[in-house]
Amino acid sequence: MTSGANLRRGLLRLMVWGSLPVVAFGQVSQRIAPVPRDPLELATSQVQSADTPTGREGALQLLARARKSFALRSGGQAYDLKVTFTVDSRGQTNYDGAWEMEDLFAPGLGHRWTATAASGYTTTGIATGGEIYQEGTASAVPLRLLEARGVLFDPMQSPAYADRGSIRTTTATFHGAPVTCLLLSRSRKAVNPVAGRDWEETEECIDPQSGLLQMHSEVPGRYAAFDYTNAPQLGSHVLPRSVTITEGDRIVSRISIESLRGIAAPDPALFVPTDVMKAQGPAVAMTSATKMSRVQGQGPFSSAVMVHPVCVFGIVTPTGQLVEAHALQPSDPNSQAAVEEARKIDFSLLTPAGQPPRQHFVFVIEKFVSQQ
Repeated sequence: MTSGANLRRGLLRLMVWGSLPVVAFGQVSQRIAPVPRDPLELATSQVQSADTPTGREGALQLLARARKSFALRSGGQAYDLKVTFTVDSRGQTNYDGAWEMEDLFAPGLGHRWTATAASGYTTTGIATGGEIYQEGTASAVPLRLLEARGVLFDPMQSPAYADRGSIRTTTATFHGAPVTCLLLSRSRKAVNPVAGRDWEETEECIDPQSGLLQMHSEVPGRYAAFDYTNAPQLGSHVLPRSVTITEGDRIVSRISIESLRGIAAPDPALFVPTDVMKAQGPAVAMTSATKMSRVQGQGPFSSAVMVHPVCVFGIVTPTGQLVEAHALQPSDPNSQAAVEEARKIDFSLLTPAGQPPRQHFVFVIEKFVSQQ
């Protein structure tokens, strides 16, 4: 494998997340509570299955077009991207407050990124020559920083991954304009509701005219809304001017792109790792996120039960510990129990022995069964 290919693979592992395997720990065929109402839950009307070759191809082309806009490094042009964002998680995740982030890329030299939080976190990362280096406050990368990078560089599944599972579509209106919403799930055999979204589905709402992603939701309760007013561009790539992330119908992060410009002559010294970076060894890599679903309660279950899902969102550290975990349906009476149950999972099983240190997002859908 060439050094360029190694670099791209390393950048993918560190900066973004894509494919989302679903691990099912139990199946319940009884009634499931509908996805809660939310101003950003756009898939609320009739949904059609893209179960023909033509239908699937059209959906996948729309997904590919939207993804391409975020792939800045694929253009082969050096750039400097400056971002600010503000976090207000009320202490559920680390480092609330103001953040600054900068991302530099130069073909043939590498990739450098820095981030600083007013509350005390700082980091510098360099990927060059197929290796990833990092130094800063801590080896692990906080959830909100990874989240900001994710929604700006690669918020959606790849078409190749999406094509493995179920694809459903519906239309909606967002900011007064029509959008096409793709509902993607890992299994083609899932029994989905006729109207609205299933708890297992990822939702991508895209403007069919511009091809730009308007709203992204990995699981119900967490939404990223994209605003392209005075959108920054680099060649054919268009990024949102701002992204607003909500959880449980409350804004937790506001992300703004301050500037995006091409660089004619990048400084090679910026992409040389320091002695401290080299001494610390391989940086912690960010790999693909994991989505899993499991049922709380002892079966068999009668037909007179209702299943109440609660989604838990957090980060799994290189040691297999779940950190910054919190429920995305905070008003649900099972929200605290859902977080406690998710923390009991042995996530070390997801980290292969002998591999470099890595961390990843995890979405755990805890399903609580109650008698009707």
